[in-house]
Amino acid sequence: MKKQTIWILTIVMALCFMGLLCIQIFYMRNIVQIRYEQFSQGVRQSLVAVATHLEQDETRHFLEEDVRQVETSAVVSQYLGDPMPRLDGIKYSFTTKTGLEADLTIKGDITEISKIQGSGGPVGAHYKAFQDNYRNRYLYQKGVLDDVILNIMSKASTRPVSERADSARVSTYLRQELDTLDLKVPFEFAVANYAGTVLYKSAGFQTGASDRDNMFIQTLFPNDGAGPHNYLKVYFPTKSDYIFSSISFLVPAFAFTFILLIIFVYTIIVAFRQKKLTEMKNDFINNMTHEFKTPISSISLAAQMLNDQSVRKSPMMLQQISTVITDETKRLRFQVEKVLQMSMFDRQKATLKLEEIDANAAIFNIVNTFKLKVEKYGGSISAELDAMDAIVTVDEMHFTNVIFNLLDNAVKYRSEERPLKLTVASRDLDDERLQITIEDNGIGIRRDDLKKIFDKFYRVSTGNRHDVKGFGLGLAYVRKMVNELGGDIRVESEFNAGTKFIIILPLSKN
Repeated sequence: MKKQTIWILTIVMALCFMGLLCIQIFYMRNIVQIRYEQFSQGVRQSLVAVATHLEQDETRHFLEEDVRQVETSAVVSQYLGDPMPRLDGIKYSFTTKTGLEADLTIKGDITEISKIQGSGGPVGAHYKAFQDNYRNRYLYQKGVLDDVILNIMSKASTRPVSERADSARVSTYLRQELDTLDLKVPFEFAVANYAGTVLYKSAGFQTGASDRDNMFIQTLFPNDGAGPHNYLKVYFPTKSDYIFSSISFLVPAFAFTFILLIIFVYTIIVAFRQKKLTEMKNDFINNMTHEFKTPISSISLAAQMLNDQSVRKSPMMLQQISTVITDETKRLRFQVEKVLQMSMFDRQKATLKLEEIDANAAIFNIVNTFKLKVEKYGGSISAELDAMDAIVTVDEMHFTNVIFNLLDNAVKYRSEERPLKLTVASRDLDDERLQITIEDNGIGIRRDDLKKIFDKFYRVSTGNRHDVKGFGLGLAYVRKMVNELGGDIRVESEFNAGTKFIIILPLSKN
């Protein structure tokens, strides 16, 4: 896949995710706003109902008070009859002029009783008097009711607010009305006067609460007139929690979107890494093809020369051709071993033949063997083997390859401005470990490349020159082998000043 295609897919997916997040955020904002409006409307409705209950309680209070006064001062009258005909007769209670009290019951046919009660009957006059008396009493009670209303209007506002709106009743009414609207949320309340002074409050009400969004105010007894009014203030400390708990179903949607975003970012990173790895592998194949072409061509040419009769008759020519074939075969074998090293990176554990060796002696032999190659380029190599205890448990072949690879890199990336100078040193560490350093004065490594040089197939930009061939496997192989041997490796370098590789291996326990 081309890098441009990956970038296009990345941009499209990023726009899709941004659009999805914007839609979710917009939807959540609308839901929250609707929940706030519903909550506010329900609370205001409840506060109006509470104020109405308090007014009804006050009206009931004055009515009961006036009724008690009327009942106390009223004169019980004796009626002469029942206004309606009864099947069991008409009962009369009366007092004679001499002061005797008597009861009289008239029983008979209901039609006849109705005639008796009529205006033409013997008791009609008394019944008419009763009707007049009943009408007068109705007018009296109506007048009493008017007096009660005037009393409420004139005296109600002078009562203390603690009596008109008792704290317990206010709390009860608030809880009932809120529960009716399914607003099961804790609240605190207070009653304040027109100046804002709190007359009384619940235990948890904060006088200095400044959160206006969670505070609701209702006028108490708004029909008192133009005088100063008292106000009921209700505060909901957990209003926001209640609102957001009602939209908790949106949390999984955001969580899934976030997970998808992480997966998308990870996929893009992996895609770019795979793209870079593919480019490195292509470079590896190109270099490998070039490295194989030269020895194969040389061996092919030598084989063609052997077919020549004149060449076969010359022992010197045969010796020269044999030497070429041998050298190129060794070179080809070396390149094949490089390729085979790549397969080791896919294994979790390399197969090693461990044995105890003297690292100083092994390094000394490597330096002597490598000295001719260094001197070929006008350089020098020295060994400063100061370690007193250098017995390590390693695979000798891989240990030798590690040192050879590091020395070979020092030669490849030497500076053209000064003679190559190589130093291989060893010294003891306090915690029973051996430190081996390989230092050169070559072109060095840029800081951006330092953290990548041990990656498989990675080559610094200067390594793409035609006179420096490689597969980008050498340092990756070095780090893997050192780690397999229980050690550690790090690099210190300054561009155009030189590089130092530091290998630390554990000493043999025996």
